[in-house]
Amino acid sequence: MTEHPQPQHVTGRIHPRDEEDTPPARPALRVVHEPAGIDLAAAKTAAGQFLAALGISTASESLRGTPERMARAYAELFSPRPFDLTTFPNDEGYDELVLARRIPVRSVCEHHLLPFVGTAHVGYLPGARILGLSKLARVVEHFACRPQVQERLTKQVADWLQTHLEPKGVGVVIEAEHSCMTLRGVQATGSTTMTSTLLGLLRSDARSRGEFLALATP
Repeated sequence: MTEHPQPQHVTGRIHPRDEEDTPPARPALRVVHEPAGIDLAAAKTAAGQFLAALGISTASESLRGTPERMARAYAELFSPRPFDLTTFPNDEGYDELVLARRIPVRSVCEHHLLPFVGTAHVGYLPGARILGLSKLARVVEHFACRPQVQERLTKQVADWLQTHLEPKGVGVVIEAEHSCMTLRGVQATGSTTMTSTLLGLLRSDARSRGEFLALATP
């Protein structure tokens, strides 16, 4: 039996996933985001120096392990899980909106490295293929697990789905609370930010656009 080569993982790229059996007409794609390199030891040292520079001693028992915990926490925030992009033939010709609401969003503001959290509503008008529903949440996580701004995150999710799913339209709405606004500076507690990206028919067709926005922003 001929052995198939193993997929190569390249930062932020997508690779065909070989199967032992006869592959389907359109095999699943393995989505991988590999950081340039995580050095937890160096991050721990830097975190300790950072706290010391702010006048925070880590000599006490409760703070002694804080630099290492900081390093591991940020490493986790910046490390999305690999996933398979699973699509299926749209045999029934389904042409109505598919919408996943309230997908959790957890990211880090690239300006202050403070978290922002919220929800994403992601929808699409199917073309020749439909998407496994859990993959909508996986795509959001994939782009959220890095220093971000909400505007870019919204557009990246929409553009990625438009490119790799080839639907008739894509819509993404994200609503999030930014701790760089609520915990510092203006301290606007309870305020949220909303961003949206609409592509294809969800942008050009008024009825489709209205339906998506009505369902995504009730």
